[in-house]
Amino acid sequence: MAQKPSIPKGTRDFGQLEMARRNYIFDTIKSVFSLYGFQQIETPAMENLSTLMGKYGEEGDKLLFRIQNSGEKAALAPEKGLRYDLTVPFARYVVQHREEISFPFKRFQIQPVWRADRPQKGRYREFYQCDVDVIGSDSLIGELELIQIVEEVYRRLGINVCLHINNRKILAGIAEVIGAPDKIIDITVAIDKLDKIGIDAVNTELKERGLLEDQVSKLQPILNLSGTTLEKLTALKTILANSEIGLKGVEEMEIVFDELSIVNCQLSIELDLCLARGLNYYTGAIFEVKALDAQIGSITGGGRYDNLTGIFGLPNVSGVGISFGADRIYDVLTELNLFPKTLQSTTQILFAAFGDAELTYALKWAKELRQAGKAVEVYPEPAKMKKQMSYADAKQIPFVAIVGGDEMAQNKVMLKNMTTGEQKLVTLEELCTIL
Repeated sequence: MAQKPSIPKGTRDFGQLEMARRNYIFDTIKSVFSLYGFQQIETPAMENLSTLMGKYGEEGDKLLFRIQNSGEKAALAPEKGLRYDLTVPFARYVVQHREEISFPFKRFQIQPVWRADRPQKGRYREFYQCDVDVIGSDSLIGELELIQIVEEVYRRLGINVCLHINNRKILAGIAEVIGAPDKIIDITVAIDKLDKIGIDAVNTELKERGLLEDQVSKLQPILNLSGTTLEKLTALKTILANSEIGLKGVEEMEIVFDELSIVNCQLSIELDLCLARGLNYYTGAIFEVKALDAQIGSITGGGRYDNLTGIFGLPNVSGVGISFGADRIYDVLTELNLFPKTLQSTTQILFAAFGDAELTYALKWAKELRQAGKAVEVYPEPAKMKKQMSYADAKQIPFVAIVGGDEMAQNKVMLKNMTTGEQKLVTLEELCTIL
C-alpha cells in the first residue's frame, strides 16, 4: 500500500476558502500601506548564509534553515539559508540597489519566511510576513506613520488591539544605571521572555547570563514600574538621570506620544518597559501589537534600526519598520468569526444546462457576461440538475441560470436565487442588471 502523503510539520496547505481569507488580509494590509506611499518589492526565498548569520541574536541563528549545496561545484558555492525575516534581506537589497532608489525609501513586502522552530498554536515553520519599512531618515515621523498604519489595518479588520511600545535606548540606559552596560544583549534577550516564562524564570536567566544579584535586584522596580505613560516617562527621567543614552530614549518616546496626540490617534497604546524584542539590530523604538480578545501572543512587531545596512557596506542609514504576522492575524479572525461571509465564492452566477445544445447556448451568454465584468461559471457537462445545484450550493454561488429548450426558444434563461429560491425568466440585459 502506498504511504499516505504528508507535508512537513509547521507547514500547511491552503484550500479555496483559506486562500480567499488570506487574500482578504493581504489586500486589506496592502491598501493601507499604499495610503502612506509605500511601494512593493520582493526578494529571493534564499539568501547567502553570511547575509543572515549574526543578525538575529544567538536564539535566531539557531532557527535558520540551512540549504545543502548540490552539483559539481557544491563545495565552492557559498552556503545558503532560507530567509528568517524580511528586514535583513531588505537591508541587503537597499545596499545592493542603492544607486537605483531614492531616500527616504518606503517599501512594503509580503512574502513567506522560515524558522526551524517547534511548531505549536500560532507558531509555524513557514509563515507569511507583511513588512513595511522606511529607510534613509531618522525622523520620528516614521514611527508615527507606522503606528497610524497599525491603527487603520486593525480598524478595517475589526480586531481590537493594544500596541506595546518601548525604546532600546531606554533599555541601554537601564543596563547602565544597574551597573551592567556590557550585558544589554543578555538583559534584552531575558526580559523579552517575561510574558512567556514569568519574572522568576527571567531573573534566573539573568543570573545565568552573568548578572550579579544586586544588578538583578536593581532591575526589579524598573520592570514593575506602573502608572500612565506620562507618569512612567517622568519616573524614567529620574531613574536614568545619569545615563545620556537612556534620557535620549525617553525624549524620543515623548516626541512620539506628542505626535500621536496631534493626529488624535485612537489606538490603545501602552509604554511597556518589559518589551525588549530579542533581535539585535534594533536601536530605538520597538513595537509589539497584541489582540485584546484572543490569546495568541504578538500579531505585529517591529522597531527602529540605525545601522542595519552598515554590515553590508552602507553605514549610518537609519530605518524603521513593522511586520504584520498574516498567519496569526488569520487565526485571530477565525477565532473571533470576523471574516466577511461573502469571501468563499467569487463566482456570481453558474449556468446549468440540460443538454449539449443548451450548454453551447450557455457558453455564449457566459462570454457576454464576462466581458461585462461578471464572474461566471458554466457547469462543464449536462449532468442531472440536482448535481449542478449541489455544486452551486457547495461553492455558495448566489445565482444559477438554468438553460433548457423552452428558455432557448425565448432567448432567455431561468434565473434562480439560491438564497430565496425565487425563479424567473430573464433576458441577458436583465441578468446583467441583476448581477
